[in-house]
Amino acid sequence: MRTGIGLVAIIALAAAGVAQGQQVNFLVIGDWGRDGDGFQTKVATQMVAAARARPIDFVVSVGDNFYEEGVRTTHDRQFTTSFERVYADSALQVPWYVALGNHDYQGDPQAQVDYTQVSRRWHMPARYFSVVKRIDDSTTVELFIVDTTPFIEEYRTEPKYARVAHADTRPQLRWLDSALAASTAQWKIVFGHHPVYSASPKHGNTPELIRDFKPLFEKYHVQVYVAGHDHNLQDLHTPAVEYFISGGGSEGRIAGRAAETRFSATSAGFLAVRLDAATLHARFINPKGKTLYKTTVPRHALVAAHAGAS
Repeated sequence: MRTGIGLVAIIALAAAGVAQGQQVNFLVIGDWGRDGDGFQTKVATQMVAAARARPIDFVVSVGDNFYEEGVRTTHDRQFTTSFERVYADSALQVPWYVALGNHDYQGDPQAQVDYTQVSRRWHMPARYFSVVKRIDDSTTVELFIVDTTPFIEEYRTEPKYARVAHADTRPQLRWLDSALAASTAQWKIVFGHHPVYSASPKHGNTPELIRDFKPLFEKYHVQVYVAGHDHNLQDLHTPAVEYFISGGGSEGRIAGRAAETRFSATSAGFLAVRLDAATLHARFINPKGKTLYKTTVPRHALVAAHAGAS
């Protein structure tokens, strides 16, 4: 299977077994790879606790996997010091579906694609791809992992992002359009590094994704988009799509609030998801193991979703 920007891999796993019966359980973490420094090790410890309390089927990383400048080969020490050693517990020895972030583009993104052939749990067969998981006999979820960095205009003039200076985003948009159109999954969830909406004063909304991604999400009834980039935890609600930010894998920055904000926390942490045929149950958990917030997103009639703190 060829890999690279503008090329895609689709992993069909519709027949895969699901832990704990008629549901899929997974964690989402972003902006984490600091050799265990900052809050990375503490967040990892709480990911283990969550995965032991409710065994998980997989983890999704929403990018910025290795600070500050990504990795350059599959032998880069950071694969060991920031990934394998930090997330070593048996509870986390499940597939990791991985997106690229902007810091990953400061190294060689292809090294992360190629690491799929080295690690039994690291899955990045291309820079954007999809995965299908079965929930029950009549319900599946399709996970769409997208590569957002080439869409960001400001990177095209920054020398450290030379790898995206002339990137053509049209093939990825064509793929996402066709893949969403062809999907027969009852749940469609998209994961990428940059947020569509964010209330954080550090980065905030991403106009390029509002322009290019949001219309596709709404056209094809994507229920949820999960991003990182802003190093905090957020839930932003729109009538068509729920937008989560889980960028607290190793750091917590000011989160802010906006018109779409249902929850925001200046905190490190991660998102824990339980997905059944009818409802997505989401919890944000901080480095001390406290559930800061929980909410549900129904498969249908998203406007009826409700949220609450605990």
